[in-house]
Amino acid sequence: MAEKVIRDLYDEVGIVKPKLLEHCPLKLREKSRVNIFALGDVGTTVLIGLRLMGGDVISSIGIYDINNANLQRLEMEMNQIRVPFEGDENSMPQVSVIAEEELFDCDVLVFCASKGVPGIGVEGDVRMAQLEANKEIISNCGDLAKAAGFQGMVCVVSDPVDPLCKALLQSSGLDPAQIQGYGLGVMNARALYYAGHDNRFVAYATKGRAFGPHGHDLVIADNVENYDDSLSRELTALAIDANMKVRDLGYKPYIAPALSSAAISILMTMRGQWHYSSLYFGDGTSGAFLGMKNIMTQTGPEYENIKLDEKLFKRIRKAYINLCVL
Repeated sequence: MAEKVIRDLYDEVGIVKPKLLEHCPLKLREKSRVNIFALGDVGTTVLIGLRLMGGDVISSIGIYDINNANLQRLEMEMNQIRVPFEGDENSMPQVSVIAEEELFDCDVLVFCASKGVPGIGVEGDVRMAQLEANKEIISNCGDLAKAAGFQGMVCVVSDPVDPLCKALLQSSGLDPAQIQGYGLGVMNARALYYAGHDNRFVAYATKGRAFGPHGHDLVIADNVENYDDSLSRELTALAIDANMKVRDLGYKPYIAPALSSAAISILMTMRGQWHYSSLYFGDGTSGAFLGMKNIMTQTGPEYENIKLDEKLFKRIRKAYINLCVL
């Protein structure tokens, strides 16, 4: 098989005329208005991260949730996080409560809504268990985006990230470049964590990559320049099972995902920096959102289209095809 690149995935599922990502929905490196939909454990942690780290690219943060008492509490607590003698240039963005009809009165919407999060002790891929319930919520959100004529960007954080991005695209009529899924950042971070504990994976820190969904079909490559399939699959398994290690201790593993996948990666997107998120690979009818290293530019999202080892490409192809049928 000739050397493959990510773009060759289109041929694997017979997509002849892909929808190109040729639109930038952001004011790169300028201050934008951000709204967060749902302030549970994940949404609240995302809010903390964006307020603490986002002063250079966020002017304000609107918060919406069905729990009004929680919103009032967060408005007070977030705005009471202050740096003494803080200047104005990169000051923390003000947090305010918004109504549902104001959700899309912003430049960036962060979707953290989730229904039926599996409790501690539930076995299997808990992310996929949330698909149907969360699909209904995000489809309703898509209707609101369509009605508002939304021109900005939607960042999908809720599980399962990639199928929910697809559901939003289908319901909203948004341009594919306006939607990105934020689940892969923490899988990269988990791979880095385990690589830091085992010298066999040392190359991952500088030459490794993460591809695919935030879940079962994750693809971790130990070294894209000198790929080792066995080591890569071992590191992949460690990254996939990392959330269950936290659950085994009696806790829900939401802190690292909310910060690594969402807050940090969303800010890097807004700053025009390389990051991990899911982009649309399809023609509007067939296709899926797939996670990879990418960057937002003035002309739209661009992904790293490096040459891939045959075994590595086959793993990414399998993940993509499985996402296409969801």
